[in-house]
Amino acid sequence: MKALFITLEELKRKSIIDGNVDTDKLIQFVEVAQDTYIQTQLGTKLYDKLQDGVINNNLNTANTTLINTYLKPMLIWFTQSEYMKYAAFQISNGGVFKHRSENSDSASLEEINNLVYQAKTTADFYTQRFLDYIDENSSSYPEYTAAQEGGMYPERDQNMTGWVL
Repeated sequence: MKALFITLEELKRKSIIDGNVDTDKLIQFVEVAQDTYIQTQLGTKLYDKLQDGVINNNLNTANTTLINTYLKPMLIWFTQSEYMKYAAFQISNGGVFKHRSENSDSASLEEINNLVYQAKTTADFYTQRFLDYIDENSSSYPEYTAAQEGGMYPERDQNMTGWVL
C-alpha cells in the first residue's frame, strides 16, 4: 500500500488544474512526482517513515508539520509540472490523440514549456523552504541523516531552475 501526501482535492484546489479533471488522469502524476521529487529530498528512510505514519494514521506533530507545511506545497507544484506535459494527450486503442476543444485554443508547445518551467520554479521555491526547515530541525528527523542502507540518500543541494544572481 502506498500513501500519497496530498489528496486530489487539495491538488485541484491549490493548482491551476481544473476541478473537473478526471482523478484517474491525475493520480499517476501525483505518485510520480512524490516518488521522483519528494523521496529524492527526504531520502528513503524518512520517506518510508512518513508513508507508514500516513497509512497507520500515527504521525507525530513534527511529521505532520513536515507534510502539511513543506511537502504538500512541493508536491502540488511538482505534480502540476509533470501533468502539464501530458494533459493534452490520450492513448487509446487507436493510438495517441491530442484533445481539442471547440471553445478554446490549444496551447503551443512553447506556452506549455513555459507553464512547466514556472510550475517547476515554484516547486523549487518550496523545496528550498523544506531544505531550510529540515536543516534547522534535523534533530526532529533522525531518519533524514541516517544511513540509508541501500535506499536513496536525501538530495541536500537544491538545483534551482531559475537564474541565481
